[in-house]
Amino acid sequence: MLAQLPELPPAGSRVLLVTGMSGAGRASALRFLEDFGYEAVDNLPLGLFDKLLATGAGEIGGDAGRPLAIGIDSRTRDFDADTIVERIGDLRAEGVEITLVFLDCSGTELTRRFSETRRRHPLALDRPAADGIAREREIVAPLRRAADVVIDTSDYSVRDLRRALAGRFARAAVEPLTLTVMSFGFARGLPRDADLVFDMRFLANPHWDAALRPLTGDDPAVAAYVAADPAFAPAFDHIYDLLLLLLPRYGAEGKAYLTVAFGCTGGRHRSVYVARRMAERLAEAGWSGSVVHRDKSRRGSDAAELTASGGDVGPGDAGAGLAATAALPAAG
Repeated sequence: MLAQLPELPPAGSRVLLVTGMSGAGRASALRFLEDFGYEAVDNLPLGLFDKLLATGAGEIGGDAGRPLAIGIDSRTRDFDADTIVERIGDLRAEGVEITLVFLDCSGTELTRRFSETRRRHPLALDRPAADGIAREREIVAPLRRAADVVIDTSDYSVRDLRRALAGRFARAAVEPLTLTVMSFGFARGLPRDADLVFDMRFLANPHWDAALRPLTGDDPAVAAYVAADPAFAPAFDHIYDLLLLLLPRYGAEGKAYLTVAFGCTGGRHRSVYVARRMAERLAEAGWSGSVVHRDKSRRGSDAAELTASGGDVGPGDAGAGLAATAALPAAG
């Protein structure tokens, strides 16, 4: 069991508890949070957890306003997920602003990462990594269920993880709702952390123009092509008006982080342009946020465009209509 707390830090002190699956990026996340101004402590034995909080962040780093980021995983001494969840509840009841961040990842991707790095899974030192991954997922399940923020890193590069953390935590003390506008390709699956998803495949596809195919939605020629579609302006305006209605409501309900994702087939042309334009329009209305282009750098193919088109529109075709769906949020 955790030690009794001798003295709590001042009410409102910011603490991030970073946990998750081994190999999902916890160590990298702590490095990034340190860059963002957090005092980062990794693999802290649970017996020292309360003692660290009792000192206060200011006594550790010499800056009274510097928040803490504490890394804990299944390797931590005396690790017990249920006990940690219970202790978090006690701390919150005493006035500590503590946020539980869980880094998740698919089993297939974790197996690949351990294989490529030739690292042994901490719970499967003499067995296949898949056995340790399955065991760990059971052990950390209570933390996954209790997490305030879940970040699935299955499709993330290290840079993507840094952007995701920056969007959620670097300015969290300044903006009540942290907004991320994302572009993606349906050919590579829905983004796991999207709250709202808008399907842009009803617009004419620049992929079928040989001169535009190598470009992206950030290039003026592609932007002009997408904007020239008669369906673009009215659809864009309707989505913009909808977001202006929804964003303050999400904030009023206490949601701290919102990801709005725009998808097309390959994630390189239409969705990139629409996401960038929407982020600019929302910023003009006072809703600034980060922009993430998940698949912009990936080359598309005719086969991918055809198999994941979902009724995709080529040159000269009529628009197939606007589809908008709300994805289940990762947490909260």
